[in-house]
Amino acid sequence: MLSSAAEQGFQKLEIVREIEIAAPMSLVFETILEQMGPLNEGAQGEPLPMKLEAWPGGRWFRDFGNNAGHWWGNVQSIRPNDLLEIHGPLFMSAPAVSHLLYRLSEESGKTRVKFSHRAIGLVPQEYLDGVNVGRGWTNLLARVKAGAEKRSR
Repeated sequence: MLSSAAEQGFQKLEIVREIEIAAPMSLVFETILEQMGPLNEGAQGEPLPMKLEAWPGGRWFRDFGNNAGHWWGNVQSIRPNDLLEIHGPLFMSAPAVSHLLYRLSEESGKTRVKFSHRAIGLVPQEYLDGVNVGRGWTNLLARVKAGAEKRSR
């Protein structure tokens, strides 16, 4: 039996955020890598440590040990201190692809972070609901802001 993508729930997802952080760009960038990596948390605040290989082609994944885990994506572009792009399925175990972007700039001694997560594919509704209720990326960006500002004092 064949069905069209529209019948299967072909969806797009787009989340765009912008925050200002009272810390230098290099410190904010380092904090992003930590919060996406070993200090990562799940949507409910539970520890969700990840590995992020911060170089072009580097993997972003959960390592469960014993050759088990979940691959979230690969570093598409990285320019230390001002750009990080990741491409992959991220948290979705579905036929979908995501693009994650952090673009940093410094203005008046503060760092402006422009963030986006865009995805397209057969995205189940629970994933769309989960990212649109203010958890997930909102929590991660809040942790980046708090962590970088605390370290900057």
